Amino acid sequence: MVIHLRKLVVCIALPLIVGWISSLITQSSMVVFETINKPYLSPPGWVFPVVWTILYILMGISSYIVLTSGQSFYKIKTAVSVYLVQLIFNFIWPVIFFNAQNYLLAFVCLLVLWMLILATTVLFCSISKTAGKLMIFYLLWVTFAGYLNYSVYLLN
Repeated sequence: MVIHLRKLVVCIALPLIVGWISSLITQSSMVVFETINKPYLSPPGWVFPVVWTILYILMGISSYIVLTSGQSFYKIKTAVSVYLVQLIFNFIWPVIFFNAQNYLLAFVCLLVLWMLILATTVLFCSISKTAGKLMIFYLLWVTFAGYLNYSVYLLN
Protein backbone atom coordinates (compact mmCIF):
# COMPACT_ATOMS: atom_id res chain seq x y z
CA MET A 1 0.00 0.00 0.00
CA VAL A 2 1.40 3.35 -1.09
CA ILE A 3 0.86 6.25 1.30
CA HIS A 4 0.06 9.55 -0.36
CA LEU A 5 1.61 11.79 2.28
CA ARG A 6 0.19 15.07 1.01
CA LYS A 7 -3.34 13.66 0.87
CA LEU A 8 -2.92 12.12 4.34
CA VAL A 9 -1.76 15.44 5.79
CA VAL A 10 -4.70 17.29 4.20
CA CYS A 11 -7.17 14.68 5.47
CA ILE A 12 -5.84 14.94 9.03
CA ALA A 13 -5.47 18.72 8.88
CA LEU A 14 -9.06 19.35 7.78
CA PRO A 15 -10.83 18.16 10.97
CA LEU A 16 -8.03 19.61 13.12
CA ILE A 17 -8.52 23.01 11.48
CA VAL A 18 -12.29 22.80 11.88
CA GLY A 19 -11.80 22.05 15.57
CA TRP A 20 -9.18 24.76 15.97
CA ILE A 21 -11.36 27.46 14.37
CA SER A 22 -14.30 26.36 16.48
CA SER A 23 -12.15 26.56 19.60
CA LEU A 24 -11.05 30.08 18.64
CA ILE A 25 -14.67 31.14 18.32
CA THR A 26 -15.51 29.54 21.67
CA GLN A 27 -12.42 30.66 23.59
CA SER A 28 -14.46 31.27 26.73
CA SER A 29 -15.77 27.70 26.65
CA MET A 30 -13.84 26.52 29.70
CA VAL A 31 -15.02 29.55 31.69
CA VAL A 32 -18.61 28.72 30.72
CA PHE A 33 -18.00 25.03 31.43
CA GLU A 34 -16.73 25.77 34.94
CA THR A 35 -19.71 27.97 35.82
CA ILE A 36 -22.59 25.72 34.73
CA ASN A 37 -24.13 22.88 36.68
CA LYS A 38 -22.72 19.63 35.31
CA PRO A 39 -23.78 16.00 35.65
CA TYR A 40 -21.99 13.54 37.89
CA LEU A 41 -20.01 11.87 35.09
CA SER A 42 -18.66 15.14 33.70
CA PRO A 43 -14.88 14.89 33.13
CA PRO A 44 -12.48 17.72 34.00
CA GLY A 45 -12.16 20.44 31.37
CA TRP A 46 -8.66 19.45 30.23
CA VAL A 47 -9.98 16.10 28.94
CA PHE A 48 -12.00 17.65 26.12
CA PRO A 49 -9.21 19.16 23.98
CA VAL A 50 -7.12 16.00 24.38
CA VAL A 51 -9.95 13.68 23.33
CA TRP A 52 -11.08 15.95 20.48
CA THR A 53 -7.55 16.17 19.08
CA ILE A 54 -7.25 12.38 19.04
CA LEU A 55 -10.70 12.04 17.46
CA TYR A 56 -9.92 14.63 14.76
CA ILE A 57 -6.76 12.72 13.87
CA LEU A 58 -8.67 9.42 13.70
CA MET A 59 -11.36 11.06 11.56
CA GLY A 60 -8.70 12.37 9.21
CA ILE A 61 -7.05 8.97 8.90
CA SER A 62 -10.43 7.38 8.31
CA SER A 63 -11.30 9.85 5.54
CA TYR A 64 -7.87 9.28 3.96
CA ILE A 65 -8.47 5.53 3.89
CA VAL A 66 -11.80 6.11 2.17
CA LEU A 67 -10.39 8.58 -0.35
CA THR A 68 -7.55 6.27 -1.32
CA SER A 69 -9.59 3.05 -1.25
CA GLY A 70 -9.96 2.69 -4.98
CA GLN A 71 -13.72 2.21 -4.63
CA SER A 72 -16.12 3.77 -7.11
CA PHE A 73 -16.17 7.56 -7.38
CA TYR A 74 -19.88 7.67 -6.50
CA LYS A 75 -19.42 5.58 -3.34
CA ILE A 76 -16.49 7.69 -2.15
CA LYS A 77 -18.25 10.96 -3.06
CA THR A 78 -21.35 9.96 -1.09
CA ALA A 79 -19.35 8.94 1.99
CA VAL A 80 -17.12 12.02 1.93
CA SER A 81 -20.11 14.33 1.38
CA VAL A 82 -21.83 13.03 4.52
CA TYR A 83 -18.49 13.26 6.35
CA LEU A 84 -18.13 16.93 5.38
CA VAL A 85 -21.69 17.74 6.47
CA GLN A 86 -21.04 16.16 9.87
CA LEU A 87 -17.89 18.29 10.15
CA ILE A 88 -20.08 21.37 9.71
CA PHE A 89 -22.34 20.24 12.57
CA ASN A 90 -19.23 19.42 14.61
CA PHE A 91 -18.15 23.03 14.07
CA ILE A 92 -21.55 24.53 14.91
CA TRP A 93 -22.32 22.59 18.09
CA PRO A 94 -19.79 24.26 20.44
CA VAL A 95 -20.80 27.70 19.19
CA ILE A 96 -24.42 26.99 20.10
CA PHE A 97 -23.52 25.33 23.39
CA PHE A 98 -20.81 27.68 24.68
CA ASN A 99 -21.37 31.03 22.95
CA ALA A 100 -25.16 31.05 22.69
CA GLN A 101 -25.56 28.87 25.81
CA ASN A 102 -28.67 27.45 24.20
CA TYR A 103 -28.37 23.96 25.63
CA LEU A 104 -31.57 22.58 24.13
CA LEU A 105 -30.73 23.74 20.60
CA ALA A 106 -27.19 22.45 21.10
CA PHE A 107 -28.62 19.07 22.08
CA VAL A 108 -30.78 18.99 18.93
CA CYS A 109 -27.69 19.90 16.88
CA LEU A 110 -25.80 17.11 18.64
CA LEU A 111 -28.54 14.61 17.78
CA VAL A 112 -28.24 15.56 14.11
CA LEU A 113 -24.45 15.33 14.41
CA TRP A 114 -24.78 11.87 15.97
CA MET A 115 -26.99 10.66 13.11
CA LEU A 116 -24.54 12.08 10.56
CA ILE A 117 -21.62 10.38 12.32
CA LEU A 118 -23.52 7.09 12.30
CA ALA A 119 -24.26 7.51 8.58
CA THR A 120 -20.62 8.39 7.91
CA THR A 121 -19.46 5.38 9.91
CA VAL A 122 -21.75 3.03 7.96
CA LEU A 123 -20.72 4.53 4.62
CA PHE A 124 -17.02 4.44 5.53
CA CYS A 125 -17.38 0.84 6.74
CA SER A 126 -18.93 -0.15 3.40
CA ILE A 127 -15.74 1.11 1.76
CA SER A 128 -13.21 0.04 4.40
CA LYS A 129 -13.81 -1.82 7.64
CA THR A 130 -10.81 -0.05 9.16
CA ALA A 131 -12.12 3.40 8.23
CA GLY A 132 -15.49 2.52 9.74
CA LYS A 133 -13.94 1.18 12.94
CA LEU A 134 -11.91 4.37 13.41
CA MET A 135 -15.14 6.39 13.36
CA ILE A 136 -16.68 4.33 16.19
CA PHE A 137 -14.56 6.15 18.78
CA TYR A 138 -16.00 9.45 17.56
CA LEU A 139 -19.54 8.07 17.66
CA LEU A 140 -19.04 6.85 21.23
CA TRP A 141 -17.61 10.18 22.37
CA VAL A 142 -20.48 12.14 20.81
CA THR A 143 -22.91 9.74 22.50
CA PHE A 144 -21.28 10.64 25.82
CA ALA A 145 -21.34 14.32 24.83
CA GLY A 146 -25.07 13.93 24.22
CA TYR A 147 -25.52 12.70 27.78
CA LEU A 148 -23.48 15.65 29.06
CA ASN A 149 -25.31 18.18 26.87
CA TYR A 150 -28.78 16.93 27.79
CA SER A 151 -27.85 16.82 31.48
CA VAL A 152 -26.54 20.39 31.33
CA TYR A 153 -29.82 21.41 29.71
CA LEU A 154 -31.78 19.79 32.55
CA LEU A 155 -29.52 21.16 35.29
CA ASN A 156 -29.35 24.73 34.03
